[in-house]
Amino acid sequence: MMTRTSPSRRALQYLALAGYLVFLAFPLWWLISTALKTPQEIARIDPTVIPIHPTLENFRTAFEQQPILRSILNTLYVAGVSSLVTVGLAVPGAYVMARYRSIVGKSTMVWVLLSQIFPFILVIIPLFLIVRDFGLFDTHLGLIIVYIVWSMPFALWMLRSHVQSIPIEVEEAAAIDGASRVRMIREILAPLLVPGVVATALFTFVSAWNEFFFALVLLKSPELSTLSLTLVKFIGAEGVARLGALAAASLVATIPSLIFFAIIQRHLTSGLLSGAVKS
Repeated sequence: MMTRTSPSRRALQYLALAGYLVFLAFPLWWLISTALKTPQEIARIDPTVIPIHPTLENFRTAFEQQPILRSILNTLYVAGVSSLVTVGLAVPGAYVMARYRSIVGKSTMVWVLLSQIFPFILVIIPLFLIVRDFGLFDTHLGLIIVYIVWSMPFALWMLRSHVQSIPIEVEEAAAIDGASRVRMIREILAPLLVPGVVATALFTFVSAWNEFFFALVLLKSPELSTLSLTLVKFIGAEGVARLGALAAASLVATIPSLIFFAIIQRHLTSGLLSGAVKS
């Protein structure tokens, strides 16, 4: 029997939700506001939430000082390729880990968990030496391989949960009907895994999109710089940032990821929820 919520309690719930939305949206609004302010407004002791004299000068300055568009294209390429390859390799691996619970599978899960414990700083020197020895230093391919290796444990763990959420009776019914293992995975399991694959691809994409440390160590040529490396260049040697240009560049850099989120939002929501249900 469902209980009715009192109007006062419902009003408090809506008020709390509105406050939470304002809390989430305020950083984005402050970024937009700063990008549209003049240097004098940015330097004011009493900052204003809404620009008094909006201007697009910061955007012109940002594009003149740094190759923003080229950095966005570089980041899209690196993040997109690494995300697609990671998910493509993780799907069959996650299926084996979820369906074949052997000693090897348990050992693999222990490796997946342990690999997430080590911070970047402990592995960057061995990774740098390996990438250099293979002739992949200062190349996008070397950075992509590092991103794939670093994201694979998380992708395996997440997709394993989605495979487990699919009842094994579905596969057994397909086998009884004469479907081969390959056909069953391609025509039955793969469509059911689409939400989980999309959610995993999004997280690996965003991780590569925002990553800074590996790119800083493995890339040196300015024409190969990713977006995070380009944004850092708006901070001078003395540590003082050109806030207006930095805000404008950051806002431009946020647009592709917002578009990507909007496109796959429906699949992302269903993917996160389906992975939380275990058969």
